[in-house]
Amino acid sequence: MHWIEPLFPRFATLAASILLVAAAGSPGAQAQRRDTVSFDSASHVFRLDGGDTTYAFGVNENGEMQSVYWGKRLSGADRFAAVKASPAAAAFDLSVTTTPHEFVGWGGGLFVEPDLKVTFPDGNRDLKLRYLSYAKEGRALSVVMKDISREVFVTLHYEIDQETGILRRWADIDNRTNDSIVIEQAAAGTWNLPRGTDYRLRYLTGRWAAEWNLQEQPIRPGKIVLESRRGTTGAQNNPWFAIDHEGDNDQEHGDVWFGALGWSGSWQIAIEQDQLQQVRVTGGPNAFDFGYLLRKGEHFETPSFYGGYSDHGIGGASRELHRFEIDSILPHHPTPKLRPVLYNSWEATEFNVDEAGQMALAEKAASIGVERFVMDDGWFGQRNNDHAGLGDWYVNPQKFPHGLKPLIDKVHSLGMDFGLWVEPEMVNPDSDLYRKHPDWVLNFPGRPRTEARNQLVLNLARQDVRDYVAGFLDKLLTENDIAFLKWDYNRNWSEPGWPAAGKDAEKNVYVDFIRNFYSILAELRAKHPNVEIESCSGGGSRIDLGVMRLTDEVWPSDNTDASDRLLIQNGFTYAYTPGVMMAWVTDSPTWVNQRSLSLEYRFLSSMQGSLGIGANLNKWTPEDFAKAKALVTEYKAIRETIQRGDLYRLMTPESNSPYSVTETVARDGRQVVAFAFLHSSAELYPYPRILLHGLDENAMYNVKALAGRLSDGTPLQGSGSYWMHHGVDVDLRGDFQAAAFVLTRQ
Repeated sequence: MHWIEPLFPRFATLAASILLVAAAGSPGAQAQRRDTVSFDSASHVFRLDGGDTTYAFGVNENGEMQSVYWGKRLSGADRFAAVKASPAAAAFDLSVTTTPHEFVGWGGGLFVEPDLKVTFPDGNRDLKLRYLSYAKEGRALSVVMKDISREVFVTLHYEIDQETGILRRWADIDNRTNDSIVIEQAAAGTWNLPRGTDYRLRYLTGRWAAEWNLQEQPIRPGKIVLESRRGTTGAQNNPWFAIDHEGDNDQEHGDVWFGALGWSGSWQIAIEQDQLQQVRVTGGPNAFDFGYLLRKGEHFETPSFYGGYSDHGIGGASRELHRFEIDSILPHHPTPKLRPVLYNSWEATEFNVDEAGQMALAEKAASIGVERFVMDDGWFGQRNNDHAGLGDWYVNPQKFPHGLKPLIDKVHSLGMDFGLWVEPEMVNPDSDLYRKHPDWVLNFPGRPRTEARNQLVLNLARQDVRDYVAGFLDKLLTENDIAFLKWDYNRNWSEPGWPAAGKDAEKNVYVDFIRNFYSILAELRAKHPNVEIESCSGGGSRIDLGVMRLTDEVWPSDNTDASDRLLIQNGFTYAYTPGVMMAWVTDSPTWVNQRSLSLEYRFLSSMQGSLGIGANLNKWTPEDFAKAKALVTEYKAIRETIQRGDLYRLMTPESNSPYSVTETVARDGRQVVAFAFLHSSAELYPYPRILLHGLDENAMYNVKALAGRLSDGTPLQGSGSYWMHHGVDVDLRGDFQAAAFVLTRQ
């Protein structure tokens, strides 16, 4: 069913326009149809229902779009009262500031974070948006707003997921004036929470080798800004948030409102408690150094801002996000391919790759059950170290005199597919490409060009650069049977200039670069549908729901110390599914901490995500190969549960806890996998009892130790009630110990 209300040229006709919509169907008829999107003509309220969530907003007496409700799903019989703009809080804070807007332009005395700020050619910067019309189809709703006098239109888009209730929203800004305008700030929209004073914010911070640290702080009057000014997503903050009530520390209980921004460029999320203690969350491209020239007849589409609600604590919020990402975000959703067991040759060879050495490693990897062999950096141009070669994407003839085909054929003969490392957006000054096209990098004329890792950033916003990158990647994939690209990105922006664009449009680089990045990924996927891609950025510096729509897996951190990884992976899973989280078993002692960890411990840590091996197999003993082969076999038996199931954090390594326990329940409930880790035991205390979650109380489950030992007296079979309320004891003592066990429902 599709409804559309005609546009009205004057806002005085607002009431009449709403009445026209009412003729399409009464609230009673809508309730009988059980639409996921409905409109109540009596209250002028739009309502979206999905999963266990209801989201509602309406048109107030001023023609503004005003938030009404976001929370637990309400009865279909429930009706909202007509929305009214909030009263002014004295002359200092007018109604436009105190009203909880869905989307508001900057103007008319607005002092909270605007969703849209523009400058017109005559210098006017006042923008007052008013409701015009709406259209709906299935789970999608679009609402059109327009400035009170100028031909600037904004269409607010909403799509609600039927299973999880997660809402996707974005805005489309249309310039129908007779001249260009400059967008100085553009958000996807604003989430408004129920008025309250006891909210707590959770968010993720980090740096290289120390990503995904969960932070929390109370929300007080004022504004908290999470952001990246780096040109891309960045590890300093990740574009995800969760808000609950202070004191609700339980993983599985309490109301949680959460959201994530689908944008891989510079971004900003502002969490603001206003003068009337209303909490609002506004997100979109970062307004810092931003100014997008929108010419006559052009439109600007913001990134998507996703939001959800759970009354099952932060654990429930995570599980909803994981389910949504698998079923609605990842390529090939709702049934994305399971991640294969991967081997990467970097630690074994670094830049010293050649045909014979890679073939020898491939034989060793195949012997333990690896399914994908990936050759890392060093195969192209004059790439003998990180000082040269980036940008020159031809196979090095000294290292591979017959091209890549002999190596690829060898890998295939061993029963594996072949993958390759690339870093397409970068260039070394010591390269043929840079010597030929020094103007192709981000730069300010006459100013120094800052190098990081001996490289500069290609300006992907330029069409010629975009076409060059897409062209060499297409050629590489066309001429070689490559199943996988590890797409790396090893520095942030500096000197973000685009001289060729002209001074009025130069700041468009922040958006056009990312749009072209996305377009290359989309083009490659269309031309080579069987090729899979990993998003990697010196670790987890480009992971967000934008890039995840176009890539199959992500690299969360260069830190592969298996103990550090417990905390890193714990933080990662608050926002993103373990189904895309690459986790490698690497050498011990690690380069990070010089800490020695057993091979079994390292495997169990990595088996909580998408298992990979990055160790130097040339140094392994026969015992190492035997242990690895056995654990790879075990992983394949639990892989679908780990990558597609429901994750419960039974004990977290947060706050320097010596314990970490994760449990994953398969979607069909037939298999349950638990991993337990001990940093160090002390004072003869036993490991805490593990109480499982998410089981069928009345079903019977067999238990089997996958690694480590269950305590003496553990029954081989018990009910779901027994495992959840009596629990399981594991025998862990010492330093850096681990165990894993599997329950199978009868």
